[in-house]
Formats: sequence, structure tokens, C-alpha cells
Amino acid sequence: MEENYRASSYDYDELFVKSLSLFSISQNHLLLLLLLLFLLLLLFLAFLVFFYNFFEIHFLADLLTAFRGNPVSLTYNPSSQLYTSVASNCRILHGRFLPTPWLSSPHLQTAFLNFVAKSPHVTYKRHMFYATDGGTIALDWLMSSDVKGASGTNDATRENDKTPILIVIPGLTSDSGSAYVKHIVDKMAKHGWNVVVSNHRGLGGISITSDCFYNAGWTEDVRKVIDHIHCQYPEAPLYAVGTSLGANILVKYLGEDGVNCLLVGAAAICSPWDLLICDRFINRRLVQKLYGKVLTVGLQGYAQLHEPILSRLADWDGVKKSCSVRDFDNYATRILGKFETVDAYYRRSSCVNFVGNVSVPLLCISAMDDPLCTREAIPWDECRANENIILAVTRHGGHLAYYEGISADSMWWVRAVDEFFDVLQSSPLSNRRKKVEGPSVSILPEPSIDQGPYVNASEDGMVTAVGNSQEDFIAEDECNEDEDHIRKDEDAILHEERSDLLTEKTHCKVDLNQPLDQNVNDLDVPVRRRMDQLLRLNRNSIWLLAYIAIVTTWPLVGSALLPFLKKRFKSIIPSALRRR
Repeated sequence: MEENYRASSYDYDELFVKSLSLFSISQNHLLLLLLLLFLLLLLFLAFLVFFYNFFEIHFLADLLTAFRGNPVSLTYNPSSQLYTSVASNCRILHGRFLPTPWLSSPHLQTAFLNFVAKSPHVTYKRHMFYATDGGTIALDWLMSSDVKGASGTNDATRENDKTPILIVIPGLTSDSGSAYVKHIVDKMAKHGWNVVVSNHRGLGGISITSDCFYNAGWTEDVRKVIDHIHCQYPEAPLYAVGTSLGANILVKYLGEDGVNCLLVGAAAICSPWDLLICDRFINRRLVQKLYGKVLTVGLQGYAQLHEPILSRLADWDGVKKSCSVRDFDNYATRILGKFETVDAYYRRSSCVNFVGNVSVPLLCISAMDDPLCTREAIPWDECRANENIILAVTRHGGHLAYYEGISADSMWWVRAVDEFFDVLQSSPLSNRRKKVEGPSVSILPEPSIDQGPYVNASEDGMVTAVGNSQEDFIAEDECNEDEDHIRKDEDAILHEERSDLLTEKTHCKVDLNQPLDQNVNDLDVPVRRRMDQLLRLNRNSIWLLAYIAIVTTWPLVGSALLPFLKKRFKSIIPSALRRR
């Protein structure tokens, strides 16, 4: 009995030990499981931080500021009458911009605009404009009377119609059907404006009918369309708004025409400003490369629509293999525009080179977090120097998005442009266009064959470049005035040189009885003397530059050489100064 008891107790002890061992094993598993969960949590947090920074989300920053938004930064000339009369009365420009909370990222804003956003229902009336080179441009009109339900304006009343007209210039591969275009068209038409969208060649469902294609620097279409509308509605004040690439075209056109521009006011939204900087920016980071790939696909789709012409004029195999916007521009845009390189095309087409000559009230809106048009290209100083420009920069907004409100049914830049044009139309600056319609001056860079980005092909096979003549923009009076100043300066210089030569010739008399070679040698004396003086001054200048380099690099050595240089230049420098 006792032995059985000991055996059973031994079995119980063994079972207890085994249970403890099993418990220790399960506890180790539990610790490993907790450790694994902790690592997964850290990995998830790291992914959230990476996702938050990669997509530049600013929800937490907006939350910390109680969703008050950020103020709009305005850059303008201190003596600008445009700011005093117009911008100072724009409440939206002096307010704050708060993006839609669930779109607290420039990439979310931009993606929502292009793939998800709903746009107002707009019914256009299409008019066709035929350029002199045979090209076709679709003008899509939305009259204010159509929005209000009234009868449309007929041809008999066009000459007396004083309703303001807004001309919209879309961005790259965009047309009148784009969401942001419909927003600005619907907004302005409901406020009593007539709006027309000038679609780029080959867009808006129109085929290419000539060998001319649009690009970032081609302003001739905009110029002809504005002239055409002005002829149809001579009493109507004309305004224009350009978006993205259309903003670059618009600002470049304003700078080219200067005070000869027919517009009363303009607005440039998310302009690239400097195409070369934007090209470097879009190929810098992974997220920007994704945008570049999307734009390239859009350009290839545009090229596919017009393959019969592009395959004849451009490198079609290169167009199909393009992996970036730069590749497409190299194989198509550069060739069509007759530019030597892609960088040459970017430099000559960038509107930043024409900002200083803008003579029309211009509102420029850009976002610091624009994923396509980098803030590095914004010409802050150039805009501040021009009294006709107001630069409004927001901290957020994306590219052409600027969605605000909980439902994201409103675009901030559309409201800002609407208010700016409304205040400008009622200000004294709106009448300035009529006062400067007389002879005026507009300075334009010297034209060249490279600045005519398209060609005209006639029936006999003659191919000619299309360019802008400088004589069309420079007034004759200004040219005569500049020539008078130049002649006066030349006369003064010639008078001074003649007086010097006379003093030299007093020591050099020509004897006609002597041989010609001897007379020539005598006449060379003052020339040689002047050459010797120039050589001495050049040697002295070289010594002075060398001394400056030594002083800036080794100050002690420079101070030690100072007495030597004083002795060397003591008799030379004063005489040179007296000689001047």
C-alpha cells in the first residue's frame, strides 16, 4: 500500500514537473509573440512616418493650429498702385487658406483633382478659329446669358456689348473639359462674365490641320485669338487666366507685348516660371518622377491622336519610347520648334525672362508644395520689382487643386481670381487700357530663327520659320531717341580722341618731300606711345590683382609685401590718374 502511494505520488510529481515545463515553454512563446507584435507595431509606425513625410501630409500641423489655415504671402512693389487700388481690397488674398482636412497633402489634392473630383456641368458653344498657317483652334464659349437662362448674344449686338470677357488658357494636354477649367468657367459666368476657353492645337477633339504644334513658348496663338476676340467685341474689356503651362504662355505673351497688350488684367495660376529648373525638379525625387511618368503618358496619348503628322515631322520611334517629359521634348517638341537642344527650348520658352516687361495688372498664384512647379523657380525679386504684378503664394494647395471645405466642392484659387478681377474691373486701373492705345514702346528680346518655334509649309514645299519681328514692337520715336543718345556719346568720344591726337601730332610733322615710309613711321609714333602706356597699365593691374589675391589668402604675407608695392606703384599710379 505504501509502495503504491509512493508510486502515485511520484507520478503526480512527474506530471507537475512536466506541466511546469510546458508552462515555461508557453511563456516563452508568449514573450516571443509580444516581441513580434511590438516589432510589427514599430514597423507600422515607421511606415506611417515614412508615408506621412513621403506624401507631405500636414494633417497634424493643421490639427495643432485648430484648422485655422495659413495666411497667404503677398509679394508686390511698395509703390504699386495695383496693390493700393485692387489687391488691398481683396479679402480672400488677405485671408487664410485651409485645405480640405481629408486632402491634407499636395499629392492627395492633385490626385483628387485629376481622378476623383466632380466638376460643374457646363455646356459650351464652340466657334472655330483658323490661323493664317492653316491651323485650327477650338474656342469654347459660355455666355453669362446662357447661364442665367436668358437669350444668347447675337452678332448684331457684339459691337456694343461691354460685358467683360475672360479668356482661359489651359495647361499641358488639358482642354475645356478639364475639371479646374469648368470650375473657373462656371464661377465667372455666374457672375455675369462671358468666358471662352482657347484650346491648344490638337486638343478639345480637334485635329491638327497644319505643321504647327503648341508648346510652352508659343504665344502666337494666344495673340491671334485675343486680337480676334477684340475685333468681335471691341467694347468689351478682355481678361485672361492661364493655368500651369498656359500660365507660362500667358505671362510670356504679356511680357512680349508690353503696353501694347489688349488685356485689361490677367492671372497666372501655378506657372512653372523656369522650365529648366522644373525639369531638374521633376527628375529629382521618386514621387516627382511618378508625376513625370503620368505627364509623359498624357503626351504620348496626344501624339498618338496626331500620328500621321507627328510621325512625319518628329522622331516617332523616340516619341513612343519616351520615359520622361524631357525625352518627349527631345524627340518631338525640340524638333518641331527648331531648337538646338532641349535646354535651349526650356531657356527661351520660360516666362521668367519676360516678367520685368509685364505692363498689365497680373495676379500670380503659386503653392509652396506644388509637386510639379517647384517653388525654387518662383521669381520673387522680379515680381517685387514690377509694379504691375501681385504674387500670392500659399503654403499648401498642390498643383491647380486648392480644394477647401469639408466636401471639397470649392477651389480657393477660383474664388481669389474671381474677386481680383471683380475689384480690378471696378477700379480706375480698368480704364488704363484705353489711355495707352496710342503709340507705345514694348521691348522684346532680339528675335532669331530659334524663337520661331513652328514652321509654315506652303504648297510648293517652301518651309519657313514663324517668328516675331522686333520692328512690330518697337516704336520709331523711341528708336530715334536712342540713336540720338548714341550719336551724342559717339561725338563726345570722337571729340576727345581728336583733341588727344592733335596734341600728339604737334610733335609729329609730316614732310611731303620725304619718302612715304618715313612719314608712316613718323605717324606711328603716337600710336606706339599709346600702346606702351596701355601695356604699362595692364602690367600694373596684374600686379594689383595678384596683391589682392595674396592679401585675401595670406594676410600676413600681404602686409609684408605692402612696402614693396608702395615703392613700385608710387610713381606710376598717380601719373596714370592724372593722364585720365
